[in-house]
Amino acid sequence: MSSTKKSAERLIKKYPNRRLYDTQTSSYITLTDVKQLVLDNEEFTVVDAKSNDELTRSILLQIILEEESNGAPMFTSAALSQIIRYYGHAMQGMMGSYLEKNVQAFTDIQHKFTGNSAGTFEGKPFSPEMWNQFMNVQGPMMQGMMNNYIDQSKSLFVQMQEQMESQSKNMFGGFPFNPADKPK
Repeated sequence: MSSTKKSAERLIKKYPNRRLYDTQTSSYITLTDVKQLVLDNEEFTVVDAKSNDELTRSILLQIILEEESNGAPMFTSAALSQIIRYYGHAMQGMMGSYLEKNVQAFTDIQHKFTGNSAGTFEGKPFSPEMWNQFMNVQGPMMQGMMNNYIDQSKSLFVQMQEQMESQSKNMFGGFPFNPADKPK
């Protein structure tokens, strides 16, 4: 069973000359091709051809960087700055999990929404133009739904922080520590 999974997953090797080699098609590919694998929901792993180190996340981050550099970026500078501030912070692990769950929730909402519309109009699949027209009408409603979701998510995150703070005070309350006595 696991050998079926392994043979189904695509292996891409990255060579020192920065070229990517798809072992399934026995050909060199570009980041654009890797992006298409992502869009097609293909499972793949990128490894360094020499050391066999896992590089999949690095390649995905390169694709995001290219996407952010071209056209309309998804993240504002302020959002990226906030994400960077969480690296090395005690909340880093929780923030990563929080972001992942929120992206998954958004994806689930999107699938439910597109599933309800069945992707057709009078028996024809939605074209990009039809989706634009549809979203122009439905956009405000979707924005309202997303704003409500974000508000609920923010409230949940604040509750989690308050709960962790309370637990920390209970755990360390017996120690002779006064936050006002911090060294300057």
